[in-house]
Amino acid sequence: MSTHEGKGRPTPKRKEAESKRKVSALAPIVTKEQKRASKAQSRESRIAQRAAYLRGDESAMPARDRGPVKRFVRNYVDSRRSTGEYFLPTIFLVLVLMFAADFLPSKKTSQAVVLGAIALMYAMLLIAVIDGVLLTRKIRIQVEAQFPGTDAKGLGMYAWLRSTQMRRLRAPHPQVTVGAKKN
Repeated sequence: MSTHEGKGRPTPKRKEAESKRKVSALAPIVTKEQKRASKAQSRESRIAQRAAYLRGDESAMPARDRGPVKRFVRNYVDSRRSTGEYFLPTIFLVLVLMFAADFLPSKKTSQAVVLGAIALMYAMLLIAVIDGVLLTRKIRIQVEAQFPGTDAKGLGMYAWLRSTQMRRLRAPHPQVTVGAKKN
């Protein structure tokens, strides 16, 4: 006596099982024109999403940039000049000076230009770091005053990183002008 009962239907033939699998394909059959239209639509969607993000549209921003506190920090940073935003152009100038030093007639003059360029780079880096530390302190104080009880963790670094970007390359784009009231 067997205690197992049958499944109540016959086992399908291999031919039937394979044809069933082929009919229920996961991806629908798509023509080249449908693929082109889909790519164009997704490209337009990405472009529109990026434009909204650069404008500062809250709904288009990633979670790290959302909220009134982050907007306040961005506006605070954008309303002032910082040495960090001039660091990249300074590095470019240093590279040009170091390259041009090879073409100077005197070796002493060439070495002096190279040392001066390196000193300029390190001085700018030191000033940018000091500016970043002071900015971090100011941001914490201002956020606590503007939004009492808000956790200021990470806001100083957020502000510092934004302040080291050249103004025209910041994303989202600055919403305030330099010298505007910080609120």
